[in-house]
Order: sequence, then structure tokens, then C-alpha cells
Amino acid sequence: MHPPLPSFADLLARPGPVLALAPMQEVTDLPFWRLLARYGGPDVYYTEYFRVTPTSRLVPHILASITDNPTGRPAVAQMIGNDIPHLVRTARELCRYPVAAVDLNLGCPAPVVYRKCAGGGLLREPRRVDAILGALRDALTDTPFTVKTRIGFDDPAVFDELLPVFARHGIDLLTVHGRTVREGYRSEVHYDFIARAVAALPCPVLANGNVYSAAKGRDVLARTGARGLMIGRGAIRNPWIFEQFRQAERGEPVRLPTGRDVLGYVHALYESACTPGVAEGSQVQKMKRYMNFLGLGVEGTGRFLHDIRRVDRRADFFRVCGEFLDHGEPMDLEPFALDLKPTDVLAGEHL
Repeated sequence: MHPPLPSFADLLARPGPVLALAPMQEVTDLPFWRLLARYGGPDVYYTEYFRVTPTSRLVPHILASITDNPTGRPAVAQMIGNDIPHLVRTARELCRYPVAAVDLNLGCPAPVVYRKCAGGGLLREPRRVDAILGALRDALTDTPFTVKTRIGFDDPAVFDELLPVFARHGIDLLTVHGRTVREGYRSEVHYDFIARAVAALPCPVLANGNVYSAAKGRDVLARTGARGLMIGRGAIRNPWIFEQFRQAERGEPVRLPTGRDVLGYVHALYESACTPGVAEGSQVQKMKRYMNFLGLGVEGTGRFLHDIRRVDRRADFFRVCGEFLDHGEPMDLEPFALDLKPTDVLAGEHL
């Protein structure tokens, strides 16, 4: 019998910044949650999104992150879609499970999503966002309702139109990724827009975007005044990042992992990500999705990512990892600015 998880109100009542794991499709799944908890983990976990359509049902493996949540921390269920009746239906279904809140995704920059006017694509239609938020707020009477957004689709000027919409519907928390959809992940983050959301809204705001270290996280909070941070790619690259942030907040030295610590994490990640009965080559391909993020913090020439993307057997995968990580030197795992060719980018880098 597990002890009851903290409620959303408990989470926000705690002193200190709130640390959240960003939802990343096909990456931040239940096995990854379980592994991340071993390294300290965030204060709250967001699920991969539940895609909502007229025929959609709750996806079992995403639902398992809620029903089998092993972290001892609250879980927020995220939805993506634009069909109001079915978003309401799905939100009510999710409330039957131990969710701390239900979140609407207004930020996914994947073309396959925004071309269907979902995720970040909805930011082109503020009136439609207004209608969706109103319907979901009315439906979620006893469950906190949160939103994750970008600052616009291709023009951040729309953010000034969106802020009153968020305020009007009494959402319980807003997470702002400080880029437009079109900017993806390659531009500078516009932290001033996050600060504007903090100043304009009555609800807490989490800052999201390019938080890659404890020092960067503290700087982002100082610049934005946000209630906390949501971290995605930085946590995949560096699972110690949440505990490192807490160490910095306490005024303690920030412990950096050694290369062998990172190699141990890769081994643990491989074992947690393995699915029984799946071919070895497919398992290695799945690991490359994680290496897209981790590899940016390993070395600055791009050779690690070049080599790891060309293996297809477990032994070769760990041979390459060992060449770069089997050492006792501390690693800050901050991302190098690599100039990668388009052919070096795997599917999933947009996450």
C-alpha cells in the first residue's frame, strides 16, 4: 500500500521553486520516470500527451504512468487536441485516476501535430483557445487544470492576446516555453515573455526552455520571477539536474557526476527502456532517441553522436559509450554547440 501522493495544492504550498519534468513523447514514459526517481527526480511528473480525437481512448502505456506511478511524487496528465466535446470527455475520464491535475498542450512544435491545429498549432487561433479553455475549466470543477504553452506560433505578439484568456479561465498553473512554435528549440529563449506572464497572471507560472544546469535554472528564476522550472531535454541529458538544483538552493556544492557515473546511467537507461521480446536492433534504435539529448553534453566535436548513430548492436553501442565515458573526470553535461548535418538528426529531436 503506497502512501497518498501529494496533492497539487500541497505541491504549490511547499517553500522553494517547483521542479517539473516536461512531457516528451516516446521519451518520458513510465520506465524513464522510474529511473529518474533514483537520481532525486522532480517534484511533479507530466505524462506524455494523450492524443484526443472523436475516436480516441486513453492509451494504456501512458495511463500506466498514472496508475503505476512509482515515484512517490504527483503526476499531471497531459492532453493534446482541438475537439472540445472529446477533450471534455477525456478530461473527465482522466479524473477517475490519481492525477494531480489535467494539462492542455498548447506548445508541441512537431509539424505532424500543429498542421492538425493541435498543440502549438492552436496558438494561431486565440478565439478557439478561449473556447477550449472555457469548456475544460467548466468540466474540471474538482481537479486542477493547467496549461503548457509557447509564446506564439510564428509571432510572439499574440502572447498579449493570450494572457487575458489564461487569466479569464482561472487555470491553476501555466507553463511557458519561451519560444514560438516556429523557433523550435534552436533559437534563444525569450525569458522576458515568461516574466510578462508572471506579472500578468494570478496563477503560478513555470519557466520552460533551455534549462541545462542548476546555475542556469537559478538564473532563469531570477530573470522571470517564475514559481518554478519545467525541464525536459536537460533532465534526459543529466538526470542529476533536479538534485543539483536543490543542492545549489541550499548553498551546498553541486555534485557533478564522473564519466563512469554517466556510463552507469546509460546502462540503467538501456535496461529500463528494454521491452521483452523486442529485437536487439530495435532496442538500440530506441536508445539513440535518448542519446540525441545526452550526446550533446558528452564532447564538443560531434564524434560521439556520429559514432553512436551508426551502431545497431548492443555491444557496439556500449563500446562507443565506453570510449567516451569510461573515465573518472567530473562532467557538467552542459550542451556543446554542435554543428550537426541534417543526416545526423534522428527522428525525435523535435521533442
